[in-house]
Amino acid sequence: MDSQEWDARYRVTEQLWGVEPNRWVVRECADLPPGRALDLAAGEGRNSIWLAERGWHATAVDFSAVALHRGRALAATRPGGTADRIDWVHADVLTHTPEPGGHDLVLVAYLQIPADDRRTALRSAAGALAPGGTLLVVGHDTANLTEGVGGPQDPRVLFTPADVLADLAGLGLETVRAEQVRRSVAAPDGRGTTGEAVDALVRLRRPVR
Repeated sequence: MDSQEWDARYRVTEQLWGVEPNRWVVRECADLPPGRALDLAAGEGRNSIWLAERGWHATAVDFSAVALHRGRALAATRPGGTADRIDWVHADVLTHTPEPGGHDLVLVAYLQIPADDRRTALRSAAGALAPGGTLLVVGHDTANLTEGVGGPQDPRVLFTPADVLADLAGLGLETVRAEQVRRSVAAPDGRGTTGEAVDALVRLRRPVR
């Protein structure tokens, strides 16, 4: 899908992904000390907003102008200067060049694109990581096609933890965690669940030299 298609998708649904941060982002980042965060393919910014509420200075990058507008509006409703700690950048993550080595956390959550494009985006993300910083990649796992529910049904945009590690090989990052994780998927009516989704989660760290 291109940016116009995503704009159209965001227009028809209020808060397409909800307002709460992704559970894996919370699990992996809750104990990190606040610093500078880069949220690539941020959508409506739910993860950036959560980080900013905790004192992070976040840059949310997405190619959907509608999603970014929604994010700004949501951030403005949060107390404590949250909105002032988020920069909203309208750009495609495949061509956007973040500040090299300028971020303590780089987040790539559910960027489901073909393998060559994914490798380009992830290596760019790694370049933005400061010494001692964390790179967190989360997305729909390839196994979700046969073992899970929901998510994209095109295998070309799915990946495994091993795929992410291969994409980032040779960049000097330390692997903290690389695993499949499972989450319950709520039923459309909010009553109960429809099953489990299978996600790929990779957390890496740039060593302090």
